Amino acid sequence: MNIGIIIGRIGGVDGVALETEKWIEVLQSMGHKVYTLSGQFQERPMDPETETLVSEMSFFSPESFWSQKKAFFYPETDPRELVEHLNLYSKVIYKKILNWISVRKIDLLISENASALPSHLEMGMAINKAVQKTGIPTITHDHDFAWERGDRYISPHKEINDFVAEVFPLRASNSVHAVINTHASHMLMDRFNRTSVNVPNVMDFNQAFGVHNQKNENLAKHLGFKKNDLLLFQITRIVRRKGIEAAIQLIHELNDKKVKLVITGNYADDAGSVYYNELVNQIHELHLGHQVTFAHHLFHNKGLSNGNGEVRFSLSDAYARATACTYFSTYEGFGNAFVEAVLARRPIFVNNYEPVYMPDIGSKGFKTVMLENCQLTPGAVKDMAEVIYNPALAKEIADYNFELGKKYFSLDTLREKLEELIGLALEQLP
Repeated sequence: MNIGIIIGRIGGVDGVALETEKWIEVLQSMGHKVYTLSGQFQERPMDPETETLVSEMSFFSPESFWSQKKAFFYPETDPRELVEHLNLYSKVIYKKILNWISVRKIDLLISENASALPSHLEMGMAINKAVQKTGIPTITHDHDFAWERGDRYISPHKEINDFVAEVFPLRASNSVHAVINTHASHMLMDRFNRTSVNVPNVMDFNQAFGVHNQKNENLAKHLGFKKNDLLLFQITRIVRRKGIEAAIQLIHELNDKKVKLVITGNYADDAGSVYYNELVNQIHELHLGHQVTFAHHLFHNKGLSNGNGEVRFSLSDAYARATACTYFSTYEGFGNAFVEAVLARRPIFVNNYEPVYMPDIGSKGFKTVMLENCQLTPGAVKDMAEVIYNPALAKEIADYNFELGKKYFSLDTLREKLEELIGLALEQLP
């Protein structure tokens, strides 16, 4: 079968893009031919045999940037120009999608979050028209929805809100939904009477990850620490919902100069660097400047060099040298960093981020030290210290979690879910 994937951006470390890469790998292993239509191929070359660029579909295209600004951030009093713009460029993208479907002889479409979140209005509108026009069986892989983002996608213009309500999420009769958590499944049913298949984010548990090697042997030195220091890793971007302040507070509570915290992500998505500066102030006030480091300049998802001859480490290198991982998020659509730590056989300290963690991950039986509402109780700090200072216990926990992860969040799980989704999608054919 020829399967066509539509996505705004693929490559890099964006969660939607990372999961899409895994879907492509599994679909290909099932014998399908996969073609990708994207607005951006990030940090890698495009394969012209299977990949097609539509620049208007990029989140950073002038067309999308302007419409997002005028729809949600700096709206004009009169929305007519904006509405004309949306209609014009959605038609441009729509025609390119139709041509791509025809040239690639697409049998089944997969819309990667482009039909769930209105972060690119024109692309969502175009996909909606194409799905309705062609009648092609379609799977919408819904990572998050507008209502989960507070007032981010609420416009002062009724016309825009009507667009969003009509198009996002896609509800064509020839479409089926894949969601990434139980809560989203319930919300789709409650709001739209739409059923869905819950497809967790997964990892390849047959591939070595987070292992010691010659390259990462001197990672501590590159971080400015000693080889025998105990490194806790926060392997996330720096945004407020990651709860990094709790990880910094943990370093303070442990009161041991040998325990360090390494934050690998950057603050590019932290508007105005407000949260980042709060963390810097917290580190200063607690006198932890020699124990907490921001190290995004040393890390790349795949360890690629920046071209200046400097050493760059991969996320696998980070996990390899972690004594434990901190993951005190207050909200996540799923929790890739959690599953990565499990795959790397590293113990993890987690916050019970609602409404996803316990129903979709914690209930599986993983052994963690878990906080409620990011509150570091004396008991929790004691339990974390026991894991940090007891390598045998840490290994026992990590090995147990690895087997659970392999059972619930492997590529085998994804294959089963994709077989179910494709079957449901094909049932929509007349």
